[in-house]
Amino acid sequence: MAVINRTTDSFYESASTAEEAIDAVAAAAQEGAHIVDIGGVRAGRGREISVAEEIDRVCPVIEAVAHSHPTMLISVDTWRHEVAEAACAAGAGLLNDTWAGVDPELASVAAKNDVGIVCSHTGGLSPRTDAHRNRYGLTAGEVVGRTLAGVIGLAEAALDAGVTAEKIIIDPTPDFGKNTYQSLRLLRELQTFTETRFRVLLAISRKDFVGEAIGDVEPSQRLHGTIAATALAVAKGAAMIRTHDVRATADALAVTLAITGDAVPKHTVRGLR
Repeated sequence: MAVINRTTDSFYESASTAEEAIDAVAAAAQEGAHIVDIGGVRAGRGREISVAEEIDRVCPVIEAVAHSHPTMLISVDTWRHEVAEAACAAGAGLLNDTWAGVDPELASVAAKNDVGIVCSHTGGLSPRTDAHRNRYGLTAGEVVGRTLAGVIGLAEAALDAGVTAEKIIIDPTPDFGKNTYQSLRLLRELQTFTETRFRVLLAISRKDFVGEAIGDVEPSQRLHGTIAATALAVAKGAAMIRTHDVRATADALAVTLAITGDAVPKHTVRGLR
C-alpha cells in the first residue's frame, strides 16, 4: 500500500497538488504497489482542514486514478463519513480509518458502498492529537490485549453495520496513542492479531518508534529500520504494508516471502545452467 499524501505538511512526503499526487500514484504502480492510500489531512497537529477542503484534495485524485489505473485498489485515509462517501463515489474501494471509529457512521458508508474498512487503535486519541506522557493508561505489558480488544470491537461493529468479514482489515496502529516500548511490543506479538479472522495492515513506514529504536533519527534516515520491521511483520503474517518506499518494500517482501516459502523466487537460474 503506497502512501499518497495529498497535503502540504505531512511528516515525510507530501503532494501539494493533484497533479503531483497522480504522478506519485503512477510511480508507485510502476514500483509494485497494489494499493494506493490517498489522504488529504496530516495525521498530526496542523491547520484545520474542513470536510469540503478534504474532499477537494482527495476526490479528484481518486477519480483520476480510478480511470488511469483500473486494477489498482484505491484507499482513502479519512475518519469522516462525508469524505468517505464522496471518495466511494469517486472510485475508492477501501476506507482507511486511522482514528479508530471516532465517526461511527464510517462503517455504514463502507457497508452501503460495498467497500473495505480498516479498523485501527489509537488509545483514546482524538483525531490529529499526539500522545503525551502516555496518559491513556496503556503499559507495554497490557498494550497488546487492549489494542486487540479495540480493533476487534470495531471489526464487530463493522460486521453489524453490514460489512462482510473479508472486507474488514485490522491495524494495531503503532505510534498512535502509544510510546516506543508499546509499539515494539505490538510488533513482537503481532501473531496475536494475525491469528484472528481478519487480515492485518501495518502502517509503520518511517514512524517514530523506528527512529527511536535506532537512536535520535529523523524520518529521512529511517528507511533501513523500516525495512527491518517490515520483514519481521510479514514473516509474522501481516497481509498489507503501508509504505512511503514502494520499491524497497516490494523487494523486502519478495525476499521475505521466498524465505518463508509463501512465494517463489522471481528469477532462478543460478547453478541451473
